[in-house]
Amino acid sequence: MLRQIFTDNYTVLLFRIILGTTFVYASLDKIAHPDQFAHIVHNYKILPSFLINLLALSLPWIELFCGLFLIGGIFIESSALVLSFLLILFALGISYNVFIRGVDINCGCFTTSLSAKKQGAELLIHDLILFGLGLHILFFNRAYFTLPNLYHRLFRKI
Repeated sequence: MLRQIFTDNYTVLLFRIILGTTFVYASLDKIAHPDQFAHIVHNYKILPSFLINLLALSLPWIELFCGLFLIGGIFIESSALVLSFLLILFALGISYNVFIRGVDINCGCFTTSLSAKKQGAELLIHDLILFGLGLHILFFNRAYFTLPNLYHRLFRKI
């Protein structure tokens, strides 16, 4: 019974919407405030200085488009793979700062406000849950309720 629920088309659709909406929402403030997001990326103390601005300008757009693609059902596997890879990188960056450097940082996930609540290990749980959704989409997607399918249904009749 549980296996049937997890492999159901509606479950995959729900996970696509959750993961896609999460990343679309997360990208909006970063796109609006790239300078503040660059400062947050710098605080991770992982990247060399010359990559910080590049990442701060490109990452939010990747999140936005992959999230929109998941919601719309376009490039589903590719988008889920990219977002899952990003979630692993985020988890590694947070783990490095919390467990090795001993610093709770503003992750910059949903807001670039420098006064946002600093988060630590609980953020790892959040990222791992989203990673699980991404893996589920990768393995159980059957392209149900997608824009390409809708397009074919509408124009096949003409």
